[in-house]
Amino acid sequence: MPVSHSLEPLPPREIVRLDDPASGLEGVIVIHSTSLGAAAGGCRFQSYPSMREATADAVRLAEGMSYKNALAGLPLGGGKAVIRAPRGAFDRSALFRAFGRAVESLGGRYVTAEDVGTSVEDMGDVAEATRHVAGLTQQPGRAGGDPSPWTARGVLGAMEVAVRRTLGAPLSDVTVGVQGLGHVGFALCRLLRDRGARLIVAEPRGEVAARAATAFGAHIMSSAALLEAQIDVFAPCALGGVLDPAAVRRLRAKVVCGAANNQLATPAQGDELAERGILYAPDYLVNAGGIINVAAEYLGWSEDESRARVDRIGTRLAQVLDLADGDQVAPHLAADRLARSIIAGEGRTAALAA
Repeated sequence: MPVSHSLEPLPPREIVRLDDPASGLEGVIVIHSTSLGAAAGGCRFQSYPSMREATADAVRLAEGMSYKNALAGLPLGGGKAVIRAPRGAFDRSALFRAFGRAVESLGGRYVTAEDVGTSVEDMGDVAEATRHVAGLTQQPGRAGGDPSPWTARGVLGAMEVAVRRTLGAPLSDVTVGVQGLGHVGFALCRLLRDRGARLIVAEPRGEVAARAATAFGAHIMSSAALLEAQIDVFAPCALGGVLDPAAVRRLRAKVVCGAANNQLATPAQGDELAERGILYAPDYLVNAGGIINVAAEYLGWSEDESRARVDRIGTRLAQVLDLADGDQVAPHLAADRLARSIIAGEGRTAALAA
């Protein structure tokens, strides 16, 4: 496969600084695109060395949400919020109520939900100040609640397609290495165990890794060892950037399909994976189950409608892989091109045919 040319990042439409000393709120909301609808994306809460790093992360994540929502067929644009975790003591509920006021001040241009470091309870505090929030406690028959099981379900469906396409085998015949056992990673392990897959896990929290070993019969490795392990599928489910040049050179799996955002350190690693004959399932396509459930909750769709949309993720991946083969480019570039065409009002029929 020839080396593809990466697309230049699309600049965000709006960057809103969050600063409320009384509650300890410090961060940023990035509205990347609104051509398809309100900018939707979760709120990340973690430590950052500076606002510069926090803002850069938010901008990158918001662009990913634009592409994710477009390929998921949602009437939503892309956005993201990042909050720096305060160093000292703080009132968590007060901080998230302040964040809710900031969301409300945008008049519906941005819709928030859970992300890394935030919870259903946090979104409940946000909801005291704004209605532009999802990921709240689920009501019977309605979408909502913790989106991580839906993310895991979508990744599983995509993985089944990728494994069948690359290895000609069902999940019951393969070994999957799952890196990161947060809410999504642990839920994915459960689904993979139910499909009969063999599991190897890498998780720095020893008690969580031990729980996976007991519950799923998983072997435990370090993240570094997992890259060189005899696995068929590498499933990154922790933070981004794991596929840097050194990791790509060491990787022995034939499929990369996981829940983490921004898995490629740079787009060049997507080309390198393709050159090595490793199928990379574009992360923002396969991990869209959570945002589909968030959208369903916010837009009033039923749980059945949400489930049906999540279950079409595998078919969408197959479409993107067909486009990549037809254009002789790596899958990450095919996905980016298709997402941009949808955002620009082109190519929507092809994207939503699934």
